[in-house]
Amino acid sequence: MTIPVDSFFLQVDGHQVHCRRAGQGPPVVLIHGGASDSRDWLGVMEALAPCYTLYAPDVIGYGRSERREQGYHFAEFIRFTTSFIEKLGLDSCALVGHSLGGQVCLELAIARPELVRKLVLVDTAGFGGITAAGNLVSAALFFWRRLRRVRQPFPVLLNNNGGDTERIYAEKLIMLKAPSLLIWQRWDLYFPLKLARRALRLMPHAELEVLPGFGHAPHLAHPAGFSRVLADFLGRA
Repeated sequence: MTIPVDSFFLQVDGHQVHCRRAGQGPPVVLIHGGASDSRDWLGVMEALAPCYTLYAPDVIGYGRSERREQGYHFAEFIRFTTSFIEKLGLDSCALVGHSLGGQVCLELAIARPELVRKLVLVDTAGFGGITAAGNLVSAALFFWRRLRRVRQPFPVLLNNNGGDTERIYAEKLIMLKAPSLLIWQRWDLYFPLKLARRALRLMPHAELEVLPGFGHAPHLAHPAGFSRVLADFLGRA
């Protein structure tokens, strides 16, 4: 039997925020990437709902959540995600983030380790920059398809993906306390696998799982395999 995914709104730091929720059990918070929204996690939520309570917000500026014309800076996404977890009344949770959302989750886990029981980073930004020119055409096509789907205003995306927000320094990775899993697609269009391997060497309690194929969203390309890997990691003591 398929467990239903509920949809509701709540106030987070004065913002009207749309969220999806499914299941019952230990809490898992899912943060989507840029040019995206919480729909990306529907397959994962349905797969894990028998064992976990899953929450997937539309981050401010995305999906059905409140947005503003001038967009948001990276630090605001970190504050939003922190406040969202606290608004749900969670003492701690497993935190899963994709792409830009992964970078947000990583920064949160370092700044507020008491909130993050486990950390999962999926093809995450911040470990190095955009891939070499040979992949830029494919990356651009992927980006624009996603953009057309969610119809986001340019300022949100420009503030999400610019400047210093693309790099996490080694000293920050060393500070990470939560048991962590990196899930990467073998031929990522944005952030090559070598960046994940490099980060893995610096993260004290981390492991890496590589899923096959080209792309930047293994939870969409391989939902069943991704969900199995995630469930295995979350289920360990």
